[in-house]
Amino acid sequence: MGAVSAIFLVLITILLPPIGAYAVAGCGADLLINICLTLLGYIPGHIHAFYLEYIYYDRREQAREGRFQASRAPGVYSDRVQSGGHGYGTIVQPVN
Repeated sequence: MGAVSAIFLVLITILLPPIGAYAVAGCGADLLINICLTLLGYIPGHIHAFYLEYIYYDRREQAREGRFQASRAPGVYSDRVQSGGHGYGTIVQPVN
């Protein structure tokens, strides 16, 4: 995703935080947590969704620069967010 996609994602997250969380983390524990936080209070849902997006884009940038983050981000359960989207839905090519 480029800069325009990131801005579009932020705009969606401002309107509906669970949709922003779903776009980054997919359907899983992070989405359920975000829905609960949004129902309990609109601001906690925003904070959680923007935290997921920050971790996702930070890990993606680190992977592009060749740095590896060995520790898991606290409070994030999605492997897609933890890896910055790398390795998600891809097939590993065998080495000959």
